[in-house]
Amino acid sequence: MGTDKNVEYRLELARGFLNEAEQDYSLKRWRSCVSGSILVIENTGLAILMLFGVSPLTHKPGRHLSQLISEGTVAKDVAALIEQLLPELEKYDSHEKMLAKYGDEASYQLPWELLGEEQGGLAIEAARKCMRVSLEMAGLLQ
Repeated sequence: MGTDKNVEYRLELARGFLNEAEQDYSLKRWRSCVSGSILVIENTGLAILMLFGVSPLTHKPGRHLSQLISEGTVAKDVAALIEQLLPELEKYDSHEKMLAKYGDEASYQLPWELLGEEQGGLAIEAARKCMRVSLEMAGLLQ
């Protein structure tokens, strides 16, 4: 599989998870909406990394994308797009993913108790934004 095929695969994964998250949002299944949105965000971040030849074997794409900017290895317009993604990649990193899967084990709060309409709305908006920006960036760089 070439780089383009890998990027296309990640973007298709993200599209599929976004479709599911949209359905979950409309059905008011907040926990699954958040979970699916997180998968959109993660896969779009990985797709962008792959455009720069970085291995997709990370679960922290924001860290690597931030490093690309700080090294000055990307053009300003591309850096500006990456900077739009960074807050979402950081917010929906490991902690949010764990809450969606396991809840808060320390306080015995289940994911369905923690993740409501507000969290679902924020997560789906972040996922939509990441999808839009990643497609724009893929169009610029491929």
